[in-house]
Amino acid sequence: MTSEPDKRGQSGSEGPENRRGSSIAIWIPIGVGLGIPLGLLLDNIALGIAIGAAIGVAIGAAMEQRQK
Repeated sequence: MTSEPDKRGQSGSEGPENRRGSSIAIWIPIGVGLGIPLGLLLDNIALGIAIGAAIGVAIGAAMEQRQK
């Protein structure tokens, strides 16, 4: 299966409109990394991971809005 260029001459997911997920994808693991120690402090690692992931999504989305 080949990737044919679209109307603008770009192929697949290389366009700037598909960059939205990149900031979020960077910040989620950072948030989870900060959430694990938080979860250890709260004696609930799963809660810490969830809070860290939510913070990572929020920061990543804010960074995307700031770039626009």
